[in-house]
Amino acid sequence: MTYDDTGVRCTMLRGGTSRGLYFEPQDLPADPAERDDLLLRLMGTPDPRQIDGLGGSTTLTSKVAVVSRSDDPEIDVDYLFLQLGVDQATVSDRQNCGNILAGVGPFAVERGLVPAGDGETSVRIRMVNSDSVAVATFPTPGGRVEYRGDVEIAGVPGTAAPVVLDFADTEGSATGALLPTGHVRDTVEGVEVTCVDNGMPVVLAMASSFGLTGYESHEELAADADLLARVDAFRRKAAELMGLGDVSAASVPKTVLLAPARDGGQVCTRSFIPVQPHTSIGVLGAVSVVTGMLVPGAVGHELTEDWPEGTSRVDVEHPTGHLLVDVEVDPSVTPPRVVRSGVVRTARKLFDGTAFPRA
Repeated sequence: MTYDDTGVRCTMLRGGTSRGLYFEPQDLPADPAERDDLLLRLMGTPDPRQIDGLGGSTTLTSKVAVVSRSDDPEIDVDYLFLQLGVDQATVSDRQNCGNILAGVGPFAVERGLVPAGDGETSVRIRMVNSDSVAVATFPTPGGRVEYRGDVEIAGVPGTAAPVVLDFADTEGSATGALLPTGHVRDTVEGVEVTCVDNGMPVVLAMASSFGLTGYESHEELAADADLLARVDAFRRKAAELMGLGDVSAASVPKTVLLAPARDGGQVCTRSFIPVQPHTSIGVLGAVSVVTGMLVPGAVGHELTEDWPEGTSRVDVEHPTGHLLVDVEVDPSVTPPRVVRSGVVRTARKLFDGTAFPRA
């Protein structure tokens, strides 16, 4: 019998503004190559429509979490994130995903990996991709995960219960340093940039450096082939400076363009994952953006001049709404140190059952 015949036990959850398939490792092949082949066939990749699989024809819905009970007594579960391609048969473990992370705690309780508290549960999660830690706290009245609630997040219709994510040790998640080039500012293809990695490697630039206002719609950006080609070449050059090497087949670093806020927030963003424009902004991407902006001399730091003194909660505008992140940076030391970072997301279980791969 093969996985093609028996199928695979699988849970699908929406985590934040992403959607993914969640597994326990014993339900997947132990060999990484066999595992990746199975996941691609489950997702329906490669195919821009993913019509013969569970993907949703975007990178935001072609994600996988592998969750297991941790051997570390200080950690509850280990979480491996895998980003699958859509029209290309790629599987990458070179980044975290803070949106899919929002579903890890509820999944762990649903599967009995972590006992539910009475009222709420906090789950300590090791993000295997970066060997950093997050704590997810969410309601569990009567010892059961409650997905219903009154928290609204941009990019998701309706409301749901809050999942509070607090991060630790995310500095240098993929590059080994908060400022991976060793400089607060660099120049990449004639553009002033700040490269920062606080959970997600990000290249910050002003939208005006690309001849943009920073308020363009997702559709306008997606239709600009010359811009997307420039973003791709730009991020590849930045990746070399960040020590990431050849990223032609990788989803990091992300490029985020900044502009003054115009919808009641504190900064307006347009991000690319890694070349196509994002309909919103990734959780850890937003955390890294704000982290970088809080460093004196960084690209975008001038936009923080009107922020309340001592502020840590920052409202990040994106094409479909807002994302509130909580970041505190100590710039008095060299290199700057992240004191804390976190965000509020929501999650919802979509199905739990058996998934069957295409042949």
